[in-house]
Amino acid sequence: MLRRLLSISLLCLLPVSPLLQADGFARLAELGERGFLIGAEARLLDSREVLGAIEPQRQLSPASVTKAYLAAAALDHWGPQHRFTTRLVSDAELDAHGVLHGDLVLDGGGDPALSTEDLWRLTQRLHQRGVRSVDGQLVVSQWRFGPVECITTDRCQAHSRVANAYSALLSSAGVNHGSWCVTVAPGPAAGEPARVTSCDSQAAIVGIDNRVATRADDSGTRLNAERVLRSEGDVMVVSGQISLNATPRDIYRASSDPALQTARTLLAMLEQAGVRVRKGATTSIAEPPATARRLAEVEGLPLQELLLRTMHHSNNFMADQLALNLVETPRADLILGAQAIEHFVAGIPDHGPLTLRSGSGLTPENRTSARGGNTLLESMFHRPALFPSFVASFQSPGNGVMRFMRRGSTTFQHHVMLKTGTLNQPVAVRSLGGYFRTRTGRWGVFTVMVNGTSSTPWLNWAQVLDPLAEDLERMINEN
Repeated sequence: MLRRLLSISLLCLLPVSPLLQADGFARLAELGERGFLIGAEARLLDSREVLGAIEPQRQLSPASVTKAYLAAAALDHWGPQHRFTTRLVSDAELDAHGVLHGDLVLDGGGDPALSTEDLWRLTQRLHQRGVRSVDGQLVVSQWRFGPVECITTDRCQAHSRVANAYSALLSSAGVNHGSWCVTVAPGPAAGEPARVTSCDSQAAIVGIDNRVATRADDSGTRLNAERVLRSEGDVMVVSGQISLNATPRDIYRASSDPALQTARTLLAMLEQAGVRVRKGATTSIAEPPATARRLAEVEGLPLQELLLRTMHHSNNFMADQLALNLVETPRADLILGAQAIEHFVAGIPDHGPLTLRSGSGLTPENRTSARGGNTLLESMFHRPALFPSFVASFQSPGNGVMRFMRRGSTTFQHHVMLKTGTLNQPVAVRSLGGYFRTRTGRWGVFTVMVNGTSSTPWLNWAQVLDPLAEDLERMINEN
């Protein structure tokens, strides 16, 4: 007995490493032994009992878990039912023959989900107003923000060429998440070129360089696409093959200029509706004249729906658009949007340090702690008017849009709601944050950030999700 007491006393005197403090995250802690930097904390909300922690105050990159901060700040600022409005305005005279003697201006309202369908409704409402032709130009005004300076490598490179949609550039007059869409369908016979057309118009509104061949039935479809900026404007270069019996495939790639993309798309909509614009389309950063009259308008989706799409699909365009809208003054940039989120978080007691450079998490300089992330989640839990919309923007692994998260036991898949964050450059980042319900119905919060270093190996999601699922399942079952 004396020997046992002496042993316990000696253990109490030994320094305790962060991994030895991680009883609740026993499996996750194994990543630390491979050189990864971990910040993690899980706690119950009723008692605030910490169920597991690994360096919970360590400042690490949250990647797209940043979007949880953006969602909270947006709900606090506008409320769940806020809608962004896009308008067609003009200070020109409309005569009895339906001729608008001057410019038609699209006043970009910063709607993160503005779509072709919205532009078509605007066009129809303009036609219902009696407008049949425009004697001047179609002017797309991005006076609120845009073109927004790029501060990440992906977005800067996307101006000249891009092979994805997530690097879309930003504008308060952007449409379709700042991305062009083309549809690839098989040609009339094997050996013939495929048909590549715009998704949004019968007329071509983006240049197309079609290098896709039609192959025999069931021969497989393999497509590659890159949007490049040439002297004539944006061109979608599509190559590969499509089977003769394949269904059409839609391909999205970020545009080089989202406001110009909107101008070309809306001009095509107007022409299809029989509204002729004599002098073509252009873009502007000037605010529409105070004397301009509203000719047509369309309201976007309520904020709670925007957040569900932003978070579930981790849509960088939508997140950064919302952050830019938080800035009260015109000509906003990403840093000002990030500062607006930081200002909101500064009002949450005991959150601790937060460094943001964007609302999307694309910027690798973003920093927070696991304890700070949980403090944010707890603060939203105690706001009954906002919490339902906030928690709905998180995903349960078992029903997640992202297939990679459909892992772990039934308990993990259906007792947890989370947001994930991924970066691969300059180092690997895999982050998660969200809520869980225990077997007895108690609410808990968790935030986990795993950051690589220049000397750590590649990190995939299975290496993080599998041990985390085991750790959270144990906490859920034991409480």
